[in-house]
Amino acid sequence: MRPFRPGWLPTLVVLALLPGLIALGCWQLGRAEQKRALLATYAERSIDAPLSTAQLQQRDDSAFRRVHLYGRFDAEHSLLLDNRMRDGQAGVELLQPFHDQPSGLWLLVNRGWLAWPDRRVPVHFETPAQALALDASVYVAPGSTFQLHPDPAGGQWPHLLTAIDAAQLWQQLSREGFAHELRMQPGPAAYRLDWPVVAMGPEKHLGYAVQWFALAAALVLLYLYFGWHNNKKENHHGRHHQPTGSA
Repeated sequence: MRPFRPGWLPTLVVLALLPGLIALGCWQLGRAEQKRALLATYAERSIDAPLSTAQLQQRDDSAFRRVHLYGRFDAEHSLLLDNRMRDGQAGVELLQPFHDQPSGLWLLVNRGWLAWPDRRVPVHFETPAQALALDASVYVAPGSTFQLHPDPAGGQWPHLLTAIDAAQLWQQLSREGFAHELRMQPGPAAYRLDWPVVAMGPEKHLGYAVQWFALAAALVLLYLYFGWHNNKKENHHGRHHQPTGSA
């Protein structure tokens, strides 16, 4: 059997890269499973009867639960969630505090997407002054959100943000509020509501996992090839320079 002699440099490269490639592939598989569970939870809870805010506060796991609200929007403290794209068009999502009258609890309600093609012109939106009955569902972002700049503690409203932290808003406004965003369902005061449940589906994560595992397999195959190829060249070089006996 031909000896295997890959050399120290290829061995160091494989030892450095292979664990990382396998770990990335496994991480993507884990993310795919998380997204599948998330979508299954969404499908199950989207057909449940809406809860009251009092019932919602009693649930430990509130993600995607439907809620029925009755109260008024706070037009003074609006938030615009930036960098939201729809059909290739730039825009924002409008979120406003909503005071639920039966419970007295404040909730941060996402009213939907608004186009914002020209940043020199402020985003135009209207806020109903009358009390409204709304249906919404709790949105809990999977994983931590990346904030490009901190939430402004003051200044001119509406605030333009890249990520939303409802708990931080209630602390800023000195109000008792629910710690997660609620997304409106079709009804009064709603704008465009076609949010994706997850930004990246399980199939995307599976595709990335296959890519990482393929890179790991290619690295191993190259390592094996160079190990046997180098040994073959050494044997050929030794036979070529072997001295001949005298006559």
